[in-house]
Amino acid sequence: MARYIAKRLVYMIFVFFLLTFILFLLYQLMPANRAYTDARNEIQTMKRLNDEEKKTKFDELYLKYQRIYGTDTDNKLVLYLRWLGLYPFYDGHYSGIFEGDFGFSYDYNLPVVKVVPVHMRNSFIIGIITEIAVLGVTIPLGIKCAVKKHSRFDRFTQFFTLIGFSTPSFIIYIVFIVFFCSILHWFPVMGMKSPGTNYTGWKNILDVLHHVTLPTICLTFGSLAGITRICRASMIDALNLDCIRTARAKGLTEKVVIYSHAWRNALIPMVSIIVGGFFHTISGAMILETMFGFKGMGLLFLNATRTADYDMIMFLEVIYTFIGLFANLVIDLCYGIVDPRVRITK
Repeated sequence: MARYIAKRLVYMIFVFFLLTFILFLLYQLMPANRAYTDARNEIQTMKRLNDEEKKTKFDELYLKYQRIYGTDTDNKLVLYLRWLGLYPFYDGHYSGIFEGDFGFSYDYNLPVVKVVPVHMRNSFIIGIITEIAVLGVTIPLGIKCAVKKHSRFDRFTQFFTLIGFSTPSFIIYIVFIVFFCSILHWFPVMGMKSPGTNYTGWKNILDVLHHVTLPTICLTFGSLAGITRICRASMIDALNLDCIRTARAKGLTEKVVIYSHAWRNALIPMVSIIVGGFFHTISGAMILETMFGFKGMGLLFLNATRTADYDMIMFLEVIYTFIGLFANLVIDLCYGIVDPRVRITK
């Protein structure tokens, strides 16, 4: 196990450098030049200089800011290594992500490491709650549909869940907002907490849960069809296995056959969906966060691309890359736990 994890970590490091280098080259094409912007803003404050003096001063300021930001070269590899913190700047110092310098957000006027944690926490909260709700609803539905295959309950469930699968997500959000917020007044329309409140302890937890309930319902409704159908198909295949017939022939109760033998085999193809779905949710949902004014990772990334907040974009891409690599590792480890035929030590 330890040897396998060590090999995967080496692989993850290689893929991390490769993906971040490609992303770095792509975002270098963005029409954003911090050194030029800062030099222009500073030169505009110098009212007493004539045009010739302003041009000379601008060139000096431009070079100064290029050296500060480490962009005083056109060599993309050098720029990438400086961003990582593995290549010295003009004066010989190192400053990059390995030194804890992830950049500065001009949109928030703060270091990016002070902006992202709040949004990541919000996405993590709704990701945890949504995953629990989705699995708590879809897995029992899928099992019951498989056991009662082609029954009225099975047909109705397939029809009902197909509505959420075939309806665009933003339509679902609009309908749920109108029904639950405007008509029934059960939930707030947007935000993570009640305006003007400063709750602590359990009051704060209950207030947050009240605000995330409707987004969770929306995400759960949209995920019903896919996971329920996959769970149903997996259970149907598992119930037709020879080992299940043997278990029934031994006189085991139907409950033991379904939940102790068949479910273990049906869980194998669902591992990647369950684990991957969780990591996908905590990465942010742009449409949902935009509709509900939910300050999560998706909305943060969308705003960063709109304002060309380069350092914020690159930091978020690093997080997404890490989440993707870590999710694949967790999925492979879960396969080894669920399926005894998989030997993750090899």
